[in-house]
Amino acid sequence: MTTQVVFRVDPAVKSQAMRRAKREGVPFASVLKMMTEAFAKGEYSVKLVKEERFNAKTEKELRAIHRDIIRGKNLITFKSAKEMDDYLLSR
Repeated sequence: MTTQVVFRVDPAVKSQAMRRAKREGVPFASVLKMMTEAFAKGEYSVKLVKEERFNAKTEKELRAIHRDIIRGKNLITFKSAKEMDDYLLSR
């Protein structure tokens, strides 16, 4: 006995996956079945966190900040939380 699963996927992704399955001579439904079985058996894992991609401006700013941290520039150090609070409240 089998059951039917319905889910939504981007049409472009579906089309690309179907073309690849056809090239490899496997019905698309079989690909979905094989991946589901592999996942259930622990033979396939899902990377849940997508890699963060920044736009060019943000990436440039982060690189500059990282460079400053490495060089010890534009940093303020405090010896205690009270010292930090006093500094922030004085601004």
